[in-house]
Amino acid sequence: MSAPDLTAEILRGALRAAAEEASIVVVRSAYSTFIVEGADAAAAILDANGRLVAHSLSTAIVQCASLRSALPYVLDAYPPAGMRPGDVFCSNDVYQGGVHANDLLVFRPVFAGGRPAYFTGTLIHVADLSGLSAGGMAGDATDVFLEGLQLPPVRIATAAGWDEGLIRVLAANSRTPDRLLGDLRALVAGVNVAARRVEALAADRDLAAGIDGYLAHTEARMREEFARLPRGTYTGEYAVEDGDERRRVRVAVTVRDDGVLVDFAGTDPQVARPVNSGFSQTLGGVMYALRCFVDPALPMNEGCFAPVEVRMPEGSLVNCTKPYPGGGRWATVAAAEEAVFAALTRALPGSGAAASAILQAFSISGATRPWLHMAFELGGMGARYGRDGPDATGALFGGGRNIIPQAEPIEARLPVRIEEVALIPDSGGRGRWRGGLGTRTVIRVLEDALVDTRGDRLRDPPAGAEGGGPGRAGGYFRERPDGTREPLPPKATRSPLRAGEALVVETSGGGGYGDPAERDPDAVARDLREGRVTR
Repeated sequence: MSAPDLTAEILRGALRAAAEEASIVVVRSAYSTFIVEGADAAAAILDANGRLVAHSLSTAIVQCASLRSALPYVLDAYPPAGMRPGDVFCSNDVYQGGVHANDLLVFRPVFAGGRPAYFTGTLIHVADLSGLSAGGMAGDATDVFLEGLQLPPVRIATAAGWDEGLIRVLAANSRTPDRLLGDLRALVAGVNVAARRVEALAADRDLAAGIDGYLAHTEARMREEFARLPRGTYTGEYAVEDGDERRRVRVAVTVRDDGVLVDFAGTDPQVARPVNSGFSQTLGGVMYALRCFVDPALPMNEGCFAPVEVRMPEGSLVNCTKPYPGGGRWATVAAAEEAVFAALTRALPGSGAAASAILQAFSISGATRPWLHMAFELGGMGARYGRDGPDATGALFGGGRNIIPQAEPIEARLPVRIEEVALIPDSGGRGRWRGGLGTRTVIRVLEDALVDTRGDRLRDPPAGAEGGGPGRAGGYFRERPDGTREPLPPKATRSPLRAGEALVVETSGGGGYGDPAERDPDAVARDLREGRVTR
């Protein structure tokens, strides 16, 4: 490695470490159980031009895309010339680069040469922020206002302290104000720590030139990777479940000499249901899907975005407009990813994969007093040529580092008992290569509670590929004390659970790949021995 390359790598590592430290500060300072125990926090460093410079290991690509997409709206609302050291800004507007109401994005400018030159950003799913559902997962929201309090870019703090009026408004719109404000303070602590690290780096070296250099290097490498793909236009599609309806995401991927065009023309229009996606989330899904076809060692920064053009028709499932809801975006983002996978598989036969399960989100909240458990479970990944699908990995999670919280801390904090977390035998699709297994989780409530569900690929389980079978469908269930079960809707709000009853979450298995008759007998014997399949 040459001296310039070594310097660039050291600089990239220092900036990534600053973002990672910010995410750790957020997790350790947060009040919400899912953040503290699940490490669900994102942090990034950007420049004043809105370019993504570095991010934490915990940051999923959809979160990178949101932080990157939202910053220009902050700069429009608060021009840099009027910013002062210590200013902190916040937003959650899905139409201005946000995710949904409960995902707060916080930014702080970092000054160099007397002007804002960089920004540090953090993002987490905060405790309750109004809306139909505690935790922000209203499965029956017909407009964005039912999903929670909407925040355009606002200044929440200066060097003198918090904007107390705004803080009171936020607290008044939460069922759990102490947890909300604790989470918000954690977000601000994260951007403050990262800002100090970036200030120190800028003081010691020509930071701008170093960043320009390694972003340009990433862009050049990304273009080299795309140059290996056959030129042409390739199409794909995937369906999203919306009650009895199927909403389709359609894509055309054009591989050009200078990069890739991803066009969602023909995708179904947005609907007054929480299945739409904001543009930043769809962009993140596209970047995740494309990165599955390039060198995984490439760092995720602005250089990855530069060779990619994404067209998302306004008013469609992949780019909702006000007042259509965007909180249930994940199924549509995953459908966009599957559509891109299908398109590029046509460009590279033998490189594709069967469909995967996606995360099944849910929340359990107190019916008579305020408490909240937000979580998700992960299904099986689709098999691909030469490989079985991994079990319970959430293939389409978006590339971040997140964990399912352990049972003991949840039981210590909340009136629930986690009775089972297990793989489901026979849930992976049959094939020459088997789909990954789904999971079963049983959570019994010790006092009356309300449940919100938001799942997909439950009525139409992940399909197999090249002759492989589909995965087993998952679902949500209410289990009575006598053991009888009844299904809950895949997208429902405030379903009652009585004390002593349990919520059962079963995730779908991934699709299989290839003719099941061609499966290696040794692999079948191993599956039987390990309990992944039954006789």
